[in-house]
Amino acid sequence: MKQLSIISLAFLIFFNWTGTAAAGGYGWGYKKNTNGEAPEIGKYEEILKQNNAYYLDDSGEKNIYLTFDNGYEEGYTPAILDVLKKEKVPATFFVTGHYVESRPDLVKRMAEEGHIIGNHSYHHPDFSILTKDAMRMELEELEEKVAEVSEQKELKFLRPPRGIFSQKTLEWSNELGYIHVFWSLAFKDWETGKQKGWEYAFNEVMEQIHPGAIILLHTVSKDNAEALEALIKELRKQGYTFKSLDDLLLKDQLPQGFPLH
Repeated sequence: MKQLSIISLAFLIFFNWTGTAAAGGYGWGYKKNTNGEAPEIGKYEEILKQNNAYYLDDSGEKNIYLTFDNGYEEGYTPAILDVLKKEKVPATFFVTGHYVESRPDLVKRMAEEGHIIGNHSYHHPDFSILTKDAMRMELEELEEKVAEVSEQKELKFLRPPRGIFSQKTLEWSNELGYIHVFWSLAFKDWETGKQKGWEYAFNEVMEQIHPGAIILLHTVSKDNAEALEALIKELRKQGYTFKSLDDLLLKDQLPQGFPLH
């Protein structure tokens, strides 16, 4: 899982937003802006709109949505949860089967402290090469495992493994009651042996920040854990408000009949 996470995330963060096909799929990526504006996502924008998927809050309001990907544990998640609790900031943690099996205590704590647990699949496969039934099994198996160890019995937000998606996988996720959540702000934070100090993480976020940002961070990063409190305080000082992904749904009011489970 550790090696898989590093390889796949290296691919998706530096992917050119004009897109290439990967086994019938696209790798999520964008053209960064550092002038306080949202990144450009080209042709992906229409695809996401057609399928009720998100990568930011486009209201123009100074809202921020903190999300974390958890494929394995390096010992920093407790400190991250401590900061979120102290600062009263909601977050979403996208977890894999490996993570739930290895650290059920932390998954339980996430739910107990009011955070959302998101579906990052059980085995971290490329959805674009799976059948619908195989994709369903990946999602349902993870959801069942989370329900066994926490108070959260249903998962509705989905972050596809490796950031890979297709028109078909977006449609299938809708049919299965899931909402794809990508991101509009991320940086190379997952290499545990190449951490650069908390100021690096702090500066990367501040250089890319924009109204409505969905921020992707990785809990394996020592830099992120040490920068988090300073980031929260500085962003609040600049007028930003931390919101939950549930707030994003309430704002947009998904189409009537959308099959959330």
